Amino acid sequence: MGQINTLNNYYKNTFGSKVYKISLNGNMTCPNRDGTIRTGGCIFCSKGGSGDFAASHSLSIPEQIIEAKNRVSKKITSGKYIAYFQAFTNTYAPVHYLKKIYYEAIKPDDIVGLSIATRPDCINEEVLLLLKEINTVKPVFIELGLQSIHQKTADFIRRGYDLECFNRAVYALSEIGVNIVVHLIIGLPNETLEDILASIRHLNSLPFNGVKLQLLHVLENTDLADYYLDKSNNFETLTMDEYIFILGECIEHLRPDIIIHRMTGDGAKKELIAPLWSADKKNVLNSINRYFNKNDITQGKRYV
Repeated sequence: MGQINTLNNYYKNTFGSKVYKISLNGNMTCPNRDGTIRTGGCIFCSKGGSGDFAASHSLSIPEQIIEAKNRVSKKITSGKYIAYFQAFTNTYAPVHYLKKIYYEAIKPDDIVGLSIATRPDCINEEVLLLLKEINTVKPVFIELGLQSIHQKTADFIRRGYDLECFNRAVYALSEIGVNIVVHLIIGLPNETLEDILASIRHLNSLPFNGVKLQLLHVLENTDLADYYLDKSNNFETLTMDEYIFILGECIEHLRPDIIIHRMTGDGAKKELIAPLWSADKKNVLNSINRYFNKNDITQGKRYV
């Protein structure tokens, strides 16, 4: 395999050891669900707001951290953690509440950073000031769900904001010095390889730090499931070979300084409809490694 800027290497270089993410639930919702924009959410979003592996919001943040550590205690005897607010939109609340839960999350000494999944239309001046403040205490990672630069796709998935909104948020977050991680989905309906690479090229022009390359998977009780199961739409999810090929193309076109936080994705197995091959995460990762080694996939090889 050629040179790839992986998250594990970044963690080791930055924090001196392996780092594990603790998924937390801040008990927030989303403007795409509460009626501010609409009530249905994004077409692919699960009932858990893409936070299916997070702890219960009925627990306090310190309790969630303890529970999460206990769950992995058999395989992690010592280590460092990043507190990850994952479910729904985690800047979509009054700033005094955000400040309370963010500081609770970073209080333990073995929590070395704070990761916050949110939307670009939920980044305002008050939130920026708070994030800038916390970033002086421990590193802050802001995860923004772009998915695609194409408006036709954004309309189809009911994203609820345009590309210019996303661009403004990236520049504003870059100004305060936080780490910016962008989510892209590979395999969205009607997107070609060239469409996906256009999204990569656009990201290359922006001041961001990391990317999550996410396989589109279809989960039960989502509108995407209804669309997929309606055979008149002629929509099929990617095969593993198709996905790995597109993934390699993306990485070779991606700016070489960008940290790759994810090369695939795994939804809750009990809710997974398609593609079923994605449930075997170990096999998927091994297959990616074999393909990348065989084809000498190198990040930025075709970046211009």
